[in-house]
Amino acid sequence: MYEKLAAIYDSLYRFKDYAAASRTLDDLIQRRVPRARSLLDVACGTGKCIEQLQSRYQLHGVDLSREMLDIARQRCPGVPFEQADMTDFHLGRTFDVVTCLFSSIGLVRTVDKLDAALVSMARHLNPGGLLVLEPWFGPDTYWVDKLFANYVDEPELKIAWMYKSQREGLLSILNIHYLVATPAGVEHFTERHEIGLFTHEQYLEAFRKAGLAVEHDPQGLFGRGMYIGTS
Repeated sequence: MYEKLAAIYDSLYRFKDYAAASRTLDDLIQRRVPRARSLLDVACGTGKCIEQLQSRYQLHGVDLSREMLDIARQRCPGVPFEQADMTDFHLGRTFDVVTCLFSSIGLVRTVDKLDAALVSMARHLNPGGLLVLEPWFGPDTYWVDKLFANYVDEPELKIAWMYKSQREGLLSILNIHYLVATPAGVEHFTERHEIGLFTHEQYLEAFRKAGLAVEHDPQGLFGRGMYIGTS
């Protein structure tokens, strides 16, 4: 997953206002941990959020995708990035803030791995630190059999991507079809995204198992809510 998608990822999600989201996140951090100087972004993707925050904090990024990290390193050359699985990583240092944004946590798929990911993130927190996590949809809020289509129309890049939302047990399934046109020609490829459907209680319990006090903000950065843990 993301092997081919990485190159067009930022164009696909150009509608996301990373600047506004990062300002909201920074405001939250300054209210909760005004002394914060260091921040670890887990599942950092192409580094768009890190780009917005690098003037405010000492940043570090972790992601499983080599292709996404290649783009992040080009975008933020002064920031260290590590390729690692969010369910089990060890950086050998701690941070004032750890974030896992844009519903990336759903990619762990199972409750056991959700718990493991929170433990991994929590052990990288300084005492009194802050863990901010944006969830994916839950079993009761996810839609099934809904059709989606999105388009990119740039002078030298045209993309149509569409899928039908499906569900298999406690997994949301997105078999996404991409049609990508560049000056080199037109390519079609598909990617299967399996994303865990965790309940509110399972998120809360994962934070508690990781030794963190937790609060829930129903709005969050992009309307999917946000969990805020403190060590």
